[in-house]
Amino acid sequence: MESMCGFDISSQEVSRATAALDEQLQLWRNRPLGEFKYLLLDAIYCKVREGGSFQDSACLIAIGISSTGVREILGTALELGEQEVCWRAFLKDLQERGFHGLTLVVSDDHAGLKAARKTVFPSVPWQRCQFHLQQNAQAYVPRDDMKLHVSADIRAVFNAPSPEEAERLLGIAVKKYEKTAPRLSAWMENNIPEGLTIFNLPSSHRKRLRTSNMLERLNEEVRRRIKIIGSFPNRDAALRLISFILMERNDEWGGAKKYVTFK
Repeated sequence: MESMCGFDISSQEVSRATAALDEQLQLWRNRPLGEFKYLLLDAIYCKVREGGSFQDSACLIAIGISSTGVREILGTALELGEQEVCWRAFLKDLQERGFHGLTLVVSDDHAGLKAARKTVFPSVPWQRCQFHLQQNAQAYVPRDDMKLHVSADIRAVFNAPSPEEAERLLGIAVKKYEKTAPRLSAWMENNIPEGLTIFNLPSSHRKRLRTSNMLERLNEEVRRRIKIIGSFPNRDAALRLISFILMERNDEWGGAKKYVTFK
């Protein structure tokens, strides 16, 4: 700073600036919420120094679509992992801040998140991310030359014009692979229906909420900017930077057009 700007900055001044920033970020993370129809959940990982060694810590992130159709980053929390207790505390914190009116949760099939969602929002329908379902299916394909055909069959189910047609196409696909790929057939029958909840929404909303790709793109932005850091000296430093990135992006969304339109 002295060579670039002609003056020096003391460690006390850095500490005061950091404390002021932390106060602002904490107010943003704890701000009151309102009515949100849709909730998207995911987590990213970063390396944080804990107890003398660096550990992977999970940054939980939530995006909501309000009753007016505007998207908003609702909050974030830094945890040691994605265990059910971590996600449950995160979701309960949203409720305590006034979050209500939920009609759909969109996420991947993580065991801890799934258990927490059932505990905190037991009666709210769940849409499993179709993009992740496509990826998960590949683990059950026995031969490489089958992968494109399996992807096409699953995509046809997801792109069906009606839930009835989706169920029909799913039945055909399950039967098609009963002999050549029995594990895949069983997996499709048990898991693909979790990606069809979207048919209960208005057709104009389905493309927006069939996956958690919006949240994935946000995660990529966070990863790109924390990659420069490499690893964080403590949890406060990690939460500070990630919160700032999310608050910055949320401010950009604030003046954007509606993400979905409710009649």
